[in-house]
Amino acid sequence: MTPRRRFLQGLAATCALPYLPSAQAATTAAAASPLRMGFVYIPNGVNLDLWRPAAGSQLSPTLQPLAALREHFSVFRGLDQHKAAANGDGAGDHARANATFLTGCQARKTAGSDIRLGISVDQLAANEIGHLTRLPSLELSTDPPRAAGECDSGYSCAYQFNLSWRSENIPAPAERDPRMVFEKLFGSGDEKQDARRRVYEKSVLDFVLEDAKRLQGRLDHEDRGKMDQYFSSVRDVETRISRAEQFRKEVPEDKRPNGVPEIYRDHIRLMYELMALAFQTDSTRIASFLLAHDGSNRTFPEIGIPDAHHGLSHHRGDPETLRRIGEIDRYYVEQFAWFLEKMKSIPDGDGTLLDHSMIVYGGGIADGNRHNHDDLPVLLAGHAKGTLKQGRVIEAPKGTPMTNLYLSMLDRMGVKAARLGDSQGELSGI
Repeated sequence: MTPRRRFLQGLAATCALPYLPSAQAATTAAAASPLRMGFVYIPNGVNLDLWRPAAGSQLSPTLQPLAALREHFSVFRGLDQHKAAANGDGAGDHARANATFLTGCQARKTAGSDIRLGISVDQLAANEIGHLTRLPSLELSTDPPRAAGECDSGYSCAYQFNLSWRSENIPAPAERDPRMVFEKLFGSGDEKQDARRRVYEKSVLDFVLEDAKRLQGRLDHEDRGKMDQYFSSVRDVETRISRAEQFRKEVPEDKRPNGVPEIYRDHIRLMYELMALAFQTDSTRIASFLLAHDGSNRTFPEIGIPDAHHGLSHHRGDPETLRRIGEIDRYYVEQFAWFLEKMKSIPDGDGTLLDHSMIVYGGGIADGNRHNHDDLPVLLAGHAKGTLKQGRVIEAPKGTPMTNLYLSMLDRMGVKAARLGDSQGELSGI
């Protein structure tokens, strides 16, 4: 067996590989840079006065961390989630905001096992193209999973803690532990073998570096740079996860690995980096990331805000409370900007990962005090292989379902869907 073949087989078992033209000459550039689709959810609404750009401007105070990326994203106005409103079901806006965000469906109000919603946009795509990758889709969160019990005014926790839904009554649970995501992407698939590797403090790269060195001579200069960058990223992520495990103060009840960092920013960025690696290696082309569930009472001591987020969102127009909400909004945007810069730095085919992706960033509530679900805070980043014109504020007609945007995205993914939830047709002009 040749070193190259041995190397590629080894990576198939332990470490996925980005596209390297000089090592895989038979693979076309088009196949090497498929289109990726991602969704990132922010909870509890935003300070709209700081979020919304002034007339003729794309950037607002909250969006300033994205200034260097202004040609890589657009801001939407006028997108609604009609099915997140009560529509006769009373209280429970936080649960409905999460449940409706990717489905466009009204959640049945129940705290029991008779949950009913609808398939989400990411899972609709996964059903069509998920077989092309090792993982049909990737679901991430920073919250512990909850699939039962009552969470918000008579709604099941399943609605509030899951963005992705495989069917009307089966959610796709998200993973919050970076170690478990890392093993899903780069592990052997054998839990005992992977656990043994960790006990002996072996990196996944230790199993492929010998073959990697043999392959280096067959790569051109550009691909050697890509290989080095990629391995450095994998090593860095693995090291940061291991460090988090080493210094964890809590022991998980189920004794699973726990690579969740103590600092929230570190946790968010690890998950973003794992999403980028999943896209880079074509382990999946579809991902969702629940930054925190709607109604989250997380605090933000690292930016000097010890107050609970959900409590602050009921601001009643108080200027100081609104200022603090704006700081939290900007904090989340800073992490998203970091992710986009990461995507922009990774070569992919004839461009970058950001060139060949489309990432929705937004939430299912506009103003947390009003709990309204119209004119939502939404961004769309990436160029979708040149099919998205970015750097704009896009005004959708009043009352436009957000699912119209999703239909347009599905079409670009090669997934033909006549309808998704409350959609009325594809969103034009993007």
